Amino acid sequence: MKPLFYLLTVCFSLLLMPALAQKKGATVTGKVVDENDDPLPRVSVTILGRQQGVTTSDSGTFSIKVGADKAVALVFSFSGFRTEQRNVYLNDGEEERIIVKLVKKSETMEEVVVTNNADKKEVGLIRINPKNALVIPSTIGGVESLIKIFVGSNNELTSQYSVRGGNYDENLIYVNDFEVFRPYLVRSGQQEGLSFINPELASRVSFYNGGFQNKYGDKMSSVLDIQYKKPKRFGGSAYVSLLEQGFHLEGSSKDNRFSYLLGVRNRTNQSLLSSQETQGSYIPRSSDLQANLNYIVNKTWSLEALVSISRTSFTLVPEFTQLTSSVFSPLFSANLGADIFFEGREEDKYSTNMTGLAATQQLSKRVKLKWMASRFENDEREQFDIIGAYLFGERDFDKSKPTFGLIVNPLGAGVFQQFARNTLNIENWNLSHKGQWDGGKHLVQWGLGYDKTLINDRLNQWERNDSAGYTLPFNPDQLNLTSVIKSTADLNINKFSGYVQDNIALNDSFGVTMSVGMRFNYNGLNKQLLISPRFQLAWQPRKHPDLILKLAAGAYHQPPFYRELRRYDGSLNTGLLAQRSWQFVAGADYQFRRGSRPFRLSGEAYYKSMTDVVPYDIDNVRIRYYGENNAKAYAVGAELRLIGELVKDAESWVSLGIMKTMENIDGDHYYNYFNKDGEQITGDTEDQVPVDSARVEMGWLRRPSDRRITFGLFLQDYLSTNKNFKVHLNLLFGSNMPYNIPNSVKYRNALVIEPYIRADIGFSVLLLDSEKGNRRSHSPFRELENIWLSFEVFNLLDRRNTISYLLIKDYSNNIFTLPQRLTPRLVNLKLLVRF
Repeated sequence: MKPLFYLLTVCFSLLLMPALAQKKGATVTGKVVDENDDPLPRVSVTILGRQQGVTTSDSGTFSIKVGADKAVALVFSFSGFRTEQRNVYLNDGEEERIIVKLVKKSETMEEVVVTNNADKKEVGLIRINPKNALVIPSTIGGVESLIKIFVGSNNELTSQYSVRGGNYDENLIYVNDFEVFRPYLVRSGQQEGLSFINPELASRVSFYNGGFQNKYGDKMSSVLDIQYKKPKRFGGSAYVSLLEQGFHLEGSSKDNRFSYLLGVRNRTNQSLLSSQETQGSYIPRSSDLQANLNYIVNKTWSLEALVSISRTSFTLVPEFTQLTSSVFSPLFSANLGADIFFEGREEDKYSTNMTGLAATQQLSKRVKLKWMASRFENDEREQFDIIGAYLFGERDFDKSKPTFGLIVNPLGAGVFQQFARNTLNIENWNLSHKGQWDGGKHLVQWGLGYDKTLINDRLNQWERNDSAGYTLPFNPDQLNLTSVIKSTADLNINKFSGYVQDNIALNDSFGVTMSVGMRFNYNGLNKQLLISPRFQLAWQPRKHPDLILKLAAGAYHQPPFYRELRRYDGSLNTGLLAQRSWQFVAGADYQFRRGSRPFRLSGEAYYKSMTDVVPYDIDNVRIRYYGENNAKAYAVGAELRLIGELVKDAESWVSLGIMKTMENIDGDHYYNYFNKDGEQITGDTEDQVPVDSARVEMGWLRRPSDRRITFGLFLQDYLSTNKNFKVHLNLLFGSNMPYNIPNSVKYRNALVIEPYIRADIGFSVLLLDSEKGNRRSHSPFRELENIWLSFEVFNLLDRRNTISYLLIKDYSNNIFTLPQRLTPRLVNLKLLVRF
């Protein structure tokens, strides 16, 4: 039997040999790159289970033969990088090209361990990872929500922020070296639309909270410097949530000389605003389109174009609101409230267009020149005509009574009407040049700029108040309005600015670096020339290379742009001078590890002395200036930041700030009046005639931005058994702030906005990871990088923070204040796909 079996086996093998000889196999070719899309040479490429394979060339390319008509696993391994596996299933003779990205084993975050010493040595610099902008649970999202972790916040509906005692108008924003601006007529956070910055397009975010260098412009508080990506391959993302939707595309030509970014976003806060205290119909819409194009002409020249188009509209038809406040005193306690019924509507429109062109010339290895031209336009329209009838008094909170929730003891009633037809158009044309010379131990940077600003403003607004059937101020012979503002302005302003600074490495052995320079600014409106010297010093001790000590001092003067020129009555002060400040900063930066987890601890103390200050009041996000340089002020404080892996392989931030800012307004005083018995007269009564008075000087008072303590926490964690399930916590705390009665000297600082406490939490699950090698070659999801699904809970504590106050008079002409509050607890669902 055995000879017969062997004979049949040989015959059968001879019959199969021609068929086997026809199998050519398949081929897999491609390229291996790192996280920055740079090619990786000498990467080992093997078939799983075999020891022999191929290695990538100097350009990262490879080609390997694999079996056909069966699943084959390719293993890519390289020292210092995580091993990557790709599964393929190819037909006979088929060839497939793939791109494999290897990730470094040490998941050290770029924001924790900054490898560039120049970054660590800059005073006030905070590097922010823009990828976290779509991860952090926040009602506004974007880069600004990340910044608020470090500087604090008092309003979850706005992307604006105040830094070290400054206001919203004291912050600079640059995108690819082009300065961008915000709308000016916005009165409340609910009217705001999208932030200019699209985080999906950003590659680097640099935030300076003070003491910044000469190359940045003339503002007193902070700089946000955004650099958009220059992609080297095709990719993109798309996301959808209950608040916002958007997508972006990026890519480059085969020779990488041309690259493009395109981003589209749409946002509606309707689900947020529907829970506001004022019930009604809210229709907020905001959308934008941004494009960034780059072209490398040759080794010397490169061109760039940045285009942004944004449209925001806000429509409100208010119906009803209930406001409540508890009053406690030695004499009585009560739950006071106001029921307000509305008629009318509000319609606001804000459009922003920006076009920027730049040409960069690499004149030599040491000299780089950049020429820029841009046009930025804001067109804003604000229209409202709203009548409110209110009943004010003690509210019943006894659930057992049929009057629960109603006003049972009326103290006042009245009607108010607010009317406005305001338009504002601002065009800013800019021509500028920047350059640098690298001399080794000297890096000299310079710049010149010319701005032409055209402002066309039309204000037509008035307000009427009626209390107990009498129009205020009361005059039996005529109808008076509480306030009337009718004003027009057509301004044509020419501005010149420039700077020069030298970044010096004094002694490599001692680790001392210094930056010294000067700015100038000339404003053609007020004919004022400003000179601003600035200085920075950093020392990295040889014996302690993980420690850097820093000092900075300089002048940070802020010329008026437009809003500062407007007085309360609507008139313009075109002779308004720049607000001046001298700032001093001392800080330290220390990097350390706890086990394998990296951390970075930074601390700074600062002092700002300000003169020619323009006082202002804040109502929600609206800033109303006095329009006069009639105050001096100061701000002093300290900040401490910890960035690191509180949970292994998950980046977290902790920030603590202590600050005090005060101001003294020239001639700010009031009089106390006394009757014949020497008793102070406290009200308007006919039976008391003043016979004496005493002048009271207000002196130093808290500024509207004075918040003594701020705390921020951004914590990331995951399930110990599965890192694909993550949690993100965003926690903010800010102590109380003063609230000023508008146009009142005696009652400036009379009110206090209670502490701001806010906690948002998000839960994310990775539906599809970036391990493409685990997917079949013909899978419809093969080209996707990842898919994330997030569930977010805003205002986890359900604390409705106060943003401002409504002033109401009772029948005896006493003024009561009722807090106006922000959003309650809400939920959001978000789906994010990257490819």
